[in-house]
Amino acid sequence: MESGEIHGSDKKRRRRCFILAVAAVALLLIVVAVVLGVTLSQGREEFKDTFLERCQKFKGYNCEHIWELFQQAYVNQDPCEVPPNAYDALIAATPLESSCNRLLFWSKTRDVVQDFARKNDCFQAVEETLLGSVLNSLTWCGKKGSKETFTTDCPEWLDCENNPPRSFWKRVSAAFGDAACGNATAMLNGSITVPFDSNSIFGSIEVKRFKSPRVKNLNVVLVIEKNSVTNCTNPSLQNLVMVLDKGISYNCLEVPRSQIKECGSDPEKPCGACWWQ
Repeated sequence: MESGEIHGSDKKRRRRCFILAVAAVALLLIVVAVVLGVTLSQGREEFKDTFLERCQKFKGYNCEHIWELFQQAYVNQDPCEVPPNAYDALIAATPLESSCNRLLFWSKTRDVVQDFARKNDCFQAVEETLLGSVLNSLTWCGKKGSKETFTTDCPEWLDCENNPPRSFWKRVSAAFGDAACGNATAMLNGSITVPFDSNSIFGSIEVKRFKSPRVKNLNVVLVIEKNSVTNCTNPSLQNLVMVLDKGISYNCLEVPRSQIKECGSDPEKPCGACWWQ
């Protein structure tokens, strides 16, 4: 065999190998795209299923309609351009009843509050309301030009001001603050140097919705532990008093976390007796 024929044969083999490699890569990309598409689709369906399943635990609501109103707030929108008022129609469809003496607000005490509120009927946190319960711990967003709900590649809480979950919690918290009546209770963290943060949702939104004479009193429960560095004389709490609507009285009490946990586990003990004597 001449050397030219040998080189020609090598070129043909290399060409065939190249074509097969390209075909293999293309097939792999197709498989990845299909699997990714199925995964994303499953993620969206699971999100909707979770939404409806949680919603249906609350009797008397059209959960499919609530889902549609929820989606209208953010679908086909830039995920950083969904303001709180985008959820106005959703909030209007699920109004919060004015609840005297029962609403429990919090800042940097989420675990304590949610555990306590789940175990008794004395107090209700925003996460125990219909919308709060449905969307607690979930992530979602839309994309410009799409009518889909996405659960991945969405902005994180601090990535932009008007991302869908952040705006939702601002809006539902405003409604929750509006529903306060009689005595309102707030659990704040006594293990940090600034228990009242004016930039928190409680400080910037909820407390500013308390209006006299509908709200008569704000009871602050300062949750303390062995490493607590704060008490009821903390300057930030004086700032809280200053932003309260005139006519609303204020009380503060330091309560060990262990005591709150014990009270929450005892259905026979009135919740108020856990701290107010």
